[in-house]
Amino acid sequence: MGSDTAVKVAFASSDRRHVDQHFGAAECFVIHAVDPTRSSVVEIIQFGPLSMDGNEDKLAAKIAALDGCVAVYCQAVGASAVNQLRSAGVQPMKVPPGAQLSELIKALQADLGAGPSAWLARAIESQRPQDGSRFDAMEAEGWSE
Repeated sequence: MGSDTAVKVAFASSDRRHVDQHFGAAECFVIHAVDPTRSSVVEIIQFGPLSMDGNEDKLAAKIAALDGCVAVYCQAVGASAVNQLRSAGVQPMKVPPGAQLSELIKALQADLGAGPSAWLARAIESQRPQDGSRFDAMEAEGWSE
């Protein structure tokens, strides 16, 4: 997808059609690339069965697996995981049990097409490569530290 507003998002889903898992105990993430008019599955990441036991060591692998994603949709997510996800640049999105991926993708596409909401605009901007030439322009104007 070549759009400047294309994003990667993950869904905690066991059946690949509904969000039906808690972030920490998720056995599968379905990752989609989404732009205002199209979406496609780009990756499916499987984990072994995990319990919600408070063991936060398991979070690191899940957060690392979401590299490049701007959001993860799940039924629930703990406070520690929220903080770690946000530090990694991933917005946790809590949705009602059984929310359909297709409906969530349509809503995301509508948001992208209408001019993204604040969190989504920040996520898109953070994915763009930094333009080093802006410092050249400052120097040309006589700017110094």
